[in-house]
Amino acid sequence: MTSATEAPKPKTILNRIAAPVSGKLRAAGWIGVVAALIWPAQAALVGLVLGDLVAPGVSPPLSPLAGAAGFVALALVRVVLDWISQKLSADAAEIVLREARGKLITRSLRQASGAAALSPAELASLAAEKLAALGPWATRYQPAFLRAKFIPLAFLILAATQSWAAAGILLIAGPLIPVFMALVGMAAQEASEKQMVEIGSLNKLLIDRIAAITDLRLLGAEARSRADLETKSDDLRVRTMAVLRVAFLSSTTLELFAAIGVALMAVYVGFSLIGWMNFGTWGTKMTPAEGIFLLMIAPEFFQPLRDLAAAWHDRAAALAVASELDTAETEIAQSATLLGSGGEGIAPALGTLRWQGLLIPPGHAAEPIALPDGQVEPGEAVAIIGPSGAGKTTLLTALVGLIRPEAGTIRLGDLELSDESADNWRAVFGWIPQSPRFADASLRELITLGRPGDLDAALDAAQAAEVVAGLPGGLEARLGDMGGGVSGGEARRLLIARAHYASRPIVLADEPTADLDPETGAKIIQGLLALRARGATVIVASHDPALIAAMDRAIELEGAA
Repeated sequence: MTSATEAPKPKTILNRIAAPVSGKLRAAGWIGVVAALIWPAQAALVGLVLGDLVAPGVSPPLSPLAGAAGFVALALVRVVLDWISQKLSADAAEIVLREARGKLITRSLRQASGAAALSPAELASLAAEKLAALGPWATRYQPAFLRAKFIPLAFLILAATQSWAAAGILLIAGPLIPVFMALVGMAAQEASEKQMVEIGSLNKLLIDRIAAITDLRLLGAEARSRADLETKSDDLRVRTMAVLRVAFLSSTTLELFAAIGVALMAVYVGFSLIGWMNFGTWGTKMTPAEGIFLLMIAPEFFQPLRDLAAAWHDRAAALAVASELDTAETEIAQSATLLGSGGEGIAPALGTLRWQGLLIPPGHAAEPIALPDGQVEPGEAVAIIGPSGAGKTTLLTALVGLIRPEAGTIRLGDLELSDESADNWRAVFGWIPQSPRFADASLRELITLGRPGDLDAALDAAQAAEVVAGLPGGLEARLGDMGGGVSGGEARRLLIARAHYASRPIVLADEPTADLDPETGAKIIQGLLALRARGATVIVASHDPALIAAMDRAIELEGAA
């Protein structure tokens, strides 16, 4: 039996992923089976027509017109059934991809700040590129597997009704394909797993290098970075070619077995019809109609097996992705989650912001971080100061409810931060991170979030009107994830403008003047003081003496935790 701690097999994971659409996939497969079983009827019509033309009176007569009409009618039915089958499997694949991506992203969004099990690059690679491998598995492998279970058996029985020797040829040649397919499948899955690892590594390296492109230029490290990307790209090329090599070689081998089987059937039928072989039938000589029928169903006997062999690589890729997805979901489940559901809330009444006995999970640190007690009164402007690693950013993220403390309490007036209060709690806070990120939306949407307000006043208060004026398209400009087209200081001023527009009672800013020249830093400070002037509580984490001096007081965090 499987122990409770043993990791589930990739096949089990795939079945779990496909569970919501299992009915659609079964229906697609069975409709495909019915469509394939129409071919013997078409083969019988062709056999009767040609058989009567070659040897009149030997087989039941059928006029060419009636045979052609029947063949075309059955072909149309088959086309419609095939279309329905493919439509069902395509719809199922879309649902599988949508739900798998949705669950992965939803769970990732529930992680606490700094506790990400996957980097953004790894998450994007898994959710977009790698999970796409589930599509071909659902659309091709699942229906092909059901067809391969029943259609060859049905065709074998039909061949046996005409000739036991013909059935014997199919019975000998047919099983060779699944045997070699299984052997190839093990190599294909291993190659696919290695390819998936390389895809994730390359994506992660590329995102990291793009994020650090300015620093790389300043350090003169472009050549080294280019060499790293070339090495990783070459590794991915090698892994991809290994997958393709397995796919092409296995397809060639399996096609060979199918061709041999069809050739043996053709030889047997041909020799039987010219009288060189007089065995294999049920006591009577093989008629031209029977021979033509056997020749026409022989390729279709192998077709489901060939389809399954072709889709076997889709299965190998899906198994590799399923294993990685399960590992990622397990790591995400074991990582710390943020408080609350992450949805919108209703801001509670204001009061003194207090924290006591806070012990924060270690995250990337070796030990949990113990933070000193403190409090901030409504309307105060407070700086959180201390050496690097003392926990300034950690304290801010804890205060806003983005980290789940291991111990301690955080209160706003009489309200304590908890899972039940977190969504309403966060409705009080505005957040200005040190490294701004922007959604794929216009600047107007990013600042206003679709809510009414005085946008011009917010831009003026944040010293950001000139930033907007300098952008192509102004407020309709799209900055991209990392704020392309604006400097770091300009990006922070835009976030301060959003804080002014949102009119949140408490605004937290993490190192808002870090790495900025004095003139730009002064504009950031003016924007923050404007927030304080309209009554907001402003809490900043900073090393900047000018910003610290502009605050009412400072709370010092001593030492590195």
